[in-house]
Amino acid sequence: MSEKFTEGQVLTGKVTGVQPYGAFVALDDKIQGLVHISEVTHGFVKDINEFLAVGDEVKVKILSIDEEKNKYSLSIRATEEAPKAKQQKPTPSSNQEEQGFNTLKDKLSEWLKQSGQDK
Repeated sequence: MSEKFTEGQVLTGKVTGVQPYGAFVALDDKIQGLVHISEVTHGFVKDINEFLAVGDEVKVKILSIDEEKNKYSLSIRATEEAPKAKQQKPTPSSNQEEQGFNTLKDKLSEWLKQSGQDK
């Protein structure tokens, strides 16, 4: 059965069915596998229909082959480069930082006065 396909192989397949948990992709006329919803793309997928439809041609990687059950686990995500981590926002200038802490410091003094703690 798996003489034609091997784990780790990347190939193009055609989406034959879409379910809430994943999509079935035909690798050839006889073999099809499942792309679990978590393997569709990087990040969270709430609705798989926003990413895939029956008839779409997709690039997939074979993650595993269970010859006894004739099951192929596929991944679209594994064929895509992971998105680069978002750049962190620039840190506020020291003036802004000081202002933020000074405001809190001023408020603390004010709160202590109001509570009668600062005599």
